[in-house]
Amino acid sequence: MVDRRVAMRGAWTVAQQRSQHWYGGDDRNAFIHRAWMRRGLPDDAFDGRPHIAIANTASDLTPCNSHLDEIATSVKQGVWEAGGVPLNLPMVSLGETQMRPTAMLWRNMAAMAAEELLRANPVDAVVLLGGCDKTIPALLMAAASVDLPAVVVPGGPMLTGTFRGAPLGCGTDVWRLSEEVRAGTLAREDFLASESAMIRSRGHCNTMGTASTMACLSEALGMTLPGVAGTPAPDSRLLVMAQHSGRLAVELAAAQRRPSTVLTRGSFRNAIVALAALGGSTNAVVHLLAIAGRLGVELTLDDFDRTGSGVPLLVDLHPAGRSLMEDFHRAGGMLAVLAQVRDLLDPQALTVTGRTLVDHLEDAVTWDPTVIRPREEPLQSDAGIAVLRGNLAPDGAVVKPAAASAHLLRHRGRAVVFDSVEDLKARLDDPGLDVDEGCVLVLRGCGPRGYPGMPEVANLPLPERLLAKGVRDMVRVSDGRMSGTAYGTVVLHAAPEAAVGGPLALVRDGDPVVLDVPARRLDVDVPAADWARREPAEAMLASLAAPTRGWERLYVDHVMQADRGADLDFLVGSSGDGVIRESH
Repeated sequence: MVDRRVAMRGAWTVAQQRSQHWYGGDDRNAFIHRAWMRRGLPDDAFDGRPHIAIANTASDLTPCNSHLDEIATSVKQGVWEAGGVPLNLPMVSLGETQMRPTAMLWRNMAAMAAEELLRANPVDAVVLLGGCDKTIPALLMAAASVDLPAVVVPGGPMLTGTFRGAPLGCGTDVWRLSEEVRAGTLAREDFLASESAMIRSRGHCNTMGTASTMACLSEALGMTLPGVAGTPAPDSRLLVMAQHSGRLAVELAAAQRRPSTVLTRGSFRNAIVALAALGGSTNAVVHLLAIAGRLGVELTLDDFDRTGSGVPLLVDLHPAGRSLMEDFHRAGGMLAVLAQVRDLLDPQALTVTGRTLVDHLEDAVTWDPTVIRPREEPLQSDAGIAVLRGNLAPDGAVVKPAAASAHLLRHRGRAVVFDSVEDLKARLDDPGLDVDEGCVLVLRGCGPRGYPGMPEVANLPLPERLLAKGVRDMVRVSDGRMSGTAYGTVVLHAAPEAAVGGPLALVRDGDPVVLDVPARRLDVDVPAADWARREPAEAMLASLAAPTRGWERLYVDHVMQADRGADLDFLVGSSGDGVIRESH
């Protein structure tokens, strides 16, 4: 280890560390910067060693991230071992299950805060610790914008909980069991009894929801140590990988290997291929678009369809399949999946190790082909996110065929329209609601500006009386999102959203809605002249939020539509890590 530090020290001398702009020299400002940091740091902490920030989203109010302080300790050990100086840097933490009205409202704020803190402080590289849905995307957006050398350490999924002998997929089984209660096939007391068994350990959702998806896609993008994504949070091997990531961060600082080097168009191609093979969350679409926007990488909705549509679904995991993340890791994890689709990957795309992603697939093995299926025996042959266009979504909408009902992928039904989430809750189970299983449920006013924040409410519950008849899926259309743990034939992210004058605002009860996923169409079959005369529904306009101050006001004034990643318009692009002016 001493030899490693000596070898690395030579690299630091050749490429002076960014932190030396604070600590180097003998003037008053350098004195201040050093003196206030001498709280246990040795003298040689300021002689050119890389200072490594640990961007830590640990919080007791983000339950899925509550263990990240332990992960940070292992990262620190690795940084010290490699001769760097580790520095804990708490970040805005967004808990998907706790925050109202939706954690997505603050993803851009968390990204902006992280970017500014990394730029403003004397750090040479950063280790990004995230878990719950929005934390990894926000950290990657920040890292892309400030472009400091960075590596992601995902917090990992929880272990599988069981209830009365059956495994529970957190999120997915919440939706399933709650609908069975409404259908009258499950007693409410039994549903509530499962609550204590749902969350067995620390870690994020154990399904292929958004948290697991973004952890796996971070690896496909090349931003993690290969093999770490999907390692369960309580698994001691995650601590080992965290320690290795700390060591790597020192190497990244010396080599000046930045996100802009790793996150190329080819990297995003690899992420889209992985998203399809995993049966991953539709939320990944808006996150990947936002991250690419920070880098200036040209990525559009059409890339998801063009690249992902022919990719087979290989992972038999909730919500598209039967297994859970603990099984996925045991079966071989992300590298095993990527090895199955290696021919579809960009062979030049790099990882934070300095080697290409495909270089890391040589020794990948699938240990359980019932969880990670062979390429020739997929769950579905064409499983990528489908991008729909038509007069209901001229700028695009998305649907996840892997989680949909095959018989509904081509469907015509009359619209039953809800102007807000509150309208939905008030009328869905009204005996007077004119609805049958052939209808198309339409929820509007839930896009980035309309809610605001684009909440995960688009997987509308089904009317109680239809559940009682045995109906478990219907076509649903919305300008909102749905949880990555959810399932069903749900058309999401309709753009432009109703709140900014998108055509969803013009739909009326009884309009024939035509969904044709194979043809990539979403239309309302109304005469063009009639459609052109329509005005947005007054009830929908009345339901829209109108923030007057604070972050919500800034967000509503500047958020872009879902097809642009729902980022803020003034955050697109990279500002780099330069800070010219001194603070004293």
